[in-house]
Amino acid sequence: MNIVMFTNTFSPHVGGVAHSVAWLAEDLRSDGHRVLVIAPEFAGMPANEPDVVRVPAVQRFRGSDFSVPIPLSRSLDEALDDFEPEIVHSHHPFLLGDTALRVSASRKLPVLYTYHTRYELYGHYLAQDAPALQRLVLSLALGYSDLSDAVIAPSRSMAIFLADHGVRTPVTVIPTGIELARFGNGDGTRARSVAGIPEDAFIVGHVGRLAPEKNLEYLTDAVRRFLIANEAAHFLVAGRGEMMPLVEQTFAGAGLGARLHLAGAIEGVRLADTYAAMDVFAFSSHSETQGLVLAEAMAAGVPVVALDAPGAREIVSDGRNGRLLPADASADRVAKALAWVSGRDPSDRQRLHKAARQTARLYARPRTTRQTLALYRSLLAERPGKRDIEKSSWKAAMLRLGEEWKIFRNVAHAVGDAVFTPDLMQPARTASSPPRGRTCV
Repeated sequence: MNIVMFTNTFSPHVGGVAHSVAWLAEDLRSDGHRVLVIAPEFAGMPANEPDVVRVPAVQRFRGSDFSVPIPLSRSLDEALDDFEPEIVHSHHPFLLGDTALRVSASRKLPVLYTYHTRYELYGHYLAQDAPALQRLVLSLALGYSDLSDAVIAPSRSMAIFLADHGVRTPVTVIPTGIELARFGNGDGTRARSVAGIPEDAFIVGHVGRLAPEKNLEYLTDAVRRFLIANEAAHFLVAGRGEMMPLVEQTFAGAGLGARLHLAGAIEGVRLADTYAAMDVFAFSSHSETQGLVLAEAMAAGVPVVALDAPGAREIVSDGRNGRLLPADASADRVAKALAWVSGRDPSDRQRLHKAARQTARLYARPRTTRQTLALYRSLLAERPGKRDIEKSSWKAAMLRLGEEWKIFRNVAHAVGDAVFTPDLMQPARTASSPPRGRTCV
C-alpha cells in the first residue's frame, strides 16, 4: 500500500517522534510498501532524500531545537498526485497535522493519528505559568483525535488517558518499536574509554533531551545524592538541551564535576555503546507517552529506576527489571533506589539484566510494525482508499472547505474550553460512568 506520513519533526532532529517516524517508514518500505514522508526543513538535513518532501520552516522555534513548518499547498499536491496515497498517517495535531486532515478530506482517504506527545505539558515553550494555554493545547489535541479515523496510543496509560478525556475515536495501543540487535550489542568498554570512566565504576545513565519537561532538575538532585554517597559512581548523560548548564552547575557545585560525563546528542553505534556502559538507567519524566529510551536501555540489559508515570509504568516492573517509585517520591528515595541496584550481588544483577532484555522484546520493531499494518488494513477495509473520486478542482475545494470548517470548530471549541472550563485537565469520566471512547489493546 501507499502510506503518506505527516510529521513536524524528522531527521536530522534527534528525538523520539523523529525516530519513530523514520523507523516505521523504514520497516514499511522493507516490507514492500511505499511511504512518502512530509516533514519540515531542518538545518543539516540530507541533500537527497528519496520519498521525503520538505516544507519551509521556522528554525529553532522560541529557542528550542524544533522547527515549525510552513505548509505549502501546490508543491504538496503535486507530490501527492504523483505518489497516489491510500492512507494518511499523521504524527502531530498541529501545523502539518492540519494539512494531513485536509489531504484526507480532499482525497477521501482514511487518516490515523499517533498521539506521541502530551503537548499540554510543553507550554513553557510559548509562555510561563499559563493554565489556559495548557487547556487550549489539550483540547486541540483531543479534538484532533476525534477528527481522525483511528488513534494510536504508544502505551496503555495513554489509551486510558484518551478514553478518560472523552475521545470517541477507536484507540489502539501500539508502542514505537526498537531494534533489539542494535541496542543489545553495544560495546560498553569502548564507551567508558571514550568518556574516561574507569572500567570498574558503577555508572548511572540517562538518555534524552535535556529539557524542562523531562523533570531534570529533580533527577539531577537525586543522582547527585547517590554520587555523594558512592565515591566509585559516575553519571553518564547522552543528550543536549537548555537544562545542560543546570546539570553541569549542580555537579560542579557539589565537587562532582569529574564524575559527570556529558556525551551530547549521539546516535547509532555510539548510542548503543553508551547504553551498554550503564549499570542502571535513571528516569524521572512525567511527560512521556511511552518512554522509548526505557525500552532501548532494557534492550541493552540495563535495569531502570523510574517514577510511576505514563509510559514508565508499562515497562518497569518494580523489583524485577528495575525500580518503579511513586510519582511523588523524594529525590532521596530515588537515590536509595539507585543504591538498591548497585548493592545487588552478581546473581541478582544478572536476573535484573535478563528481565530487562525479556521486557524489551515486547517492543521489537517487527512486532510493532505488524500491529501498525494490521490497523492500516482494517481502516482500508472500512473506508477503502481506492474508489471513484471526482478529481475536479471544485470538488477538492469543497471538501477542503468542509474540513477547514471542522478544524475551525475544533479550534473554537478549544478556545472556549481554555477560557471557560478550568477543570478540563481532569478526566471527563467518573467512577460510575463508562469510557466514552472505545479502546482496543
